[in-house]
Amino acid sequence: MTEPAHRLTTTELDRGILLVAVSGALDAATHRPVVSELDAVFEAHPSGVVLDLGAVEFMGSVGIAMLVNSHHRANRLRIPFAIVVNSRAVLRPLQISQVDAALPLHPSVDAAVAALRLVST
Repeated sequence: MTEPAHRLTTTELDRGILLVAVSGALDAATHRPVVSELDAVFEAHPSGVVLDLGAVEFMGSVGIAMLVNSHHRANRLRIPFAIVVNSRAVLRPLQISQVDAALPLHPSVDAAVAALRLVST
């Protein structure tokens, strides 16, 4: 049996902030479980959502679209949202597609949580 192309976990942090951590590839073949998990997370109306892509090894165009759509959805629902990006494998595709400036990117989970706390105060 082959190992899945990614792993996905959701953890509740302090003050109701949910951390969704993804590892492996994020592309057309692997994005559906991540989208489903984010749908469930947003439907719960948490006080904030951090999407941790620190362990993502490949980001395809479908992954980029998913990030943009998630950011827009969070804004519509008024849920503070932050994305952890600390690898070239994720940051470079975002820069090339010129969406890096439009997304709430942070270098670490701690920085992302701190940013969400500022927004919610």
